Amino acid sequence: MTAASLVVLTGVVEGLLDQAVLRRLVGETDATLGQVHGLQGKDRLLKQLNAYNQAAKSAPWVVLVDLDRDAECAPPCCRRWLPDRAPRMCFRIVVRAIEAWLLADREGLASFLGISVSPVPRQPETIDDPKLALVGLARRSRRRKLREDMVPEQGGRAVGPRYRDRLTEFVDGHWRPERAARLSDSLRRCRIRLRELIMRRTS
Repeated sequence: MTAASLVVLTGVVEGLLDQAVLRRLVGETDATLGQVHGLQGKDRLLKQLNAYNQAAKSAPWVVLVDLDRDAECAPPCCRRWLPDRAPRMCFRIVVRAIEAWLLADREGLASFLGISVSPVPRQPETIDDPKLALVGLARRSRRRKLREDMVPEQGGRAVGPRYRDRLTEFVDGHWRPERAARLSDSLRRCRIRLRELIMRRTS
């Protein structure tokens, strides 16, 4: 066992899909994802952010939070939400939502949905509503059960009844972060910062 494999990161995310993504990203490294906090939405996460940052003074933490429509780009929100980041805090803003990171693996997502790769956007971080875009792609799927799971009924919720479960399945078994990072700069930077955090912890 290497020294890096002893590193345990504490995570904070908005929801269960984000947790699956974080677990996959940490799984690319020699670290381990320990306890995951949050899981109750963005507003609650931001209210607790200072407390998480205090904890990161003595142990490595990683926080993922969506940019959504709070700003045109991430830096202003970084300064507003966490102006005094602890040395062991890896605070990453997802542009604009976690679905954009999934859309960025165009080939993997197209294969999972059973559609052509051509309608999958080439610039996922410029999409105003990545969730809506992903549902739209699922609507094209030739797989009836997948459409039923991911696409909402007309006039109903924004997503289908098993939308999160299906995307978690995609993250766990099909999503390739290294491929997605080519089209998502916020994901690329997140992967870099995670590795830097682990290297600082083991140096």
